[in-house]
Amino acid sequence: MLLPDWTVLYVILDWLSDGLLNWRWWQILLFTLAVTHVTMISVTVYLHRHQAHRALDLHPIASHFFRFWLWLTTGMVTKEWAAVHRKHHAKCEQPEDPHSPQVHGIRKVLLEGSELYRAEAANPETLSRYGHGTPDDWIERHLYTGHSVLGVALMMVINLSLFGAAGLTVWAVQMMWTPIMAAGIINGAAHYWGYRNFEAADASTNISPWGILIAGEELHNNHHTYPTSAKLSVKPFEFDIGWMYIRLLEMAGLANAKKTPPRLALGDVRPQPDASTLEALIANRYEIMAGYAQGMRRALKDELQAMRLRRADAAVIRTARAWLHRDADKVPAAERARLAAARAASPVLDKMVTMREELRQLWLSRTQTREQLTAELQAWCQRAERSGIVALQEFALRLRAARV
Repeated sequence: MLLPDWTVLYVILDWLSDGLLNWRWWQILLFTLAVTHVTMISVTVYLHRHQAHRALDLHPIASHFFRFWLWLTTGMVTKEWAAVHRKHHAKCEQPEDPHSPQVHGIRKVLLEGSELYRAEAANPETLSRYGHGTPDDWIERHLYTGHSVLGVALMMVINLSLFGAAGLTVWAVQMMWTPIMAAGIINGAAHYWGYRNFEAADASTNISPWGILIAGEELHNNHHTYPTSAKLSVKPFEFDIGWMYIRLLEMAGLANAKKTPPRLALGDVRPQPDASTLEALIANRYEIMAGYAQGMRRALKDELQAMRLRRADAAVIRTARAWLHRDADKVPAAERARLAAARAASPVLDKMVTMREELRQLWLSRTQTREQLTAELQAWCQRAERSGIVALQEFALRLRAARV
């Protein structure tokens, strides 16, 4: 028996209003947070760490799940994403960088990051040069790449079916999530604001603690320092939820992390540095220089205390404290005069800045032999130990204990 027309209309309107699940608003909110979280994990584990950097291997089951999910929720093509990201690392903070706030401006990257991504993804030269090794099977060519819009359209139909009219809002949030979090915040804020554990060659920063929302990608300075590491956290207080999922996948036999951040090994203190010490210095230079920066901060604190006791003006040192441990080419032109004034006011800090640069030149040298570099490292440690500066003496002692 056919239902009256008004009954059919009522059923249709009821479905459009509440969907098949008839969930409350808070249940829909939790669902939205859950699916966007899966999307961010797919981006960081599959697109970023697995495809772009080859930091881990993924079982075909896990790999294809991530690929399928990203097709549904973002429409992003693996080759395009990996190519654009690889070019970002290769040309970081240079005019060719696809999305550097140092080049394009922080406002543009934050608000138009997805447009910058799409423009670079349409560049055939970028795809040819940087898109190697990405999936090129039948389903990639005939579905994921060829019909990327179909995936997000299917996701919209699914959301509308489950939640009715509210599903359109769920779908809109899904479509905006990655452009805002990845293209905007990570590519923008994480090259502009935040703290730095390491003096990487670019302007990358960490913007922790946003690990739940950005899946560990907020530890951007760590990543740019060790780009092929599957783990992005290095400090005890840093939380990389992407690494947690990788470990879970490993326990299930679905993943294998190939690299993690190197850690400096310490042994007995040698009478003097040797070739092995030089090798440890070069291999762990970012961690070692981060330790040097800690020593500089202690020396700075001691200098400020001494100035207070002498009732001397310490303002000139305070204004330059953020730049004492930075590479010379990373100090903005506007800050160089303040840094020079701070060094002139404190022979201790001047000595530490000078010796930091001398140490840095050991791994930048391209003309000296290993024997010559080892001899220079020995001379450097001797000067540090004779300097009378406690921070330098402690650093030289730790350096003589460094092992590969």
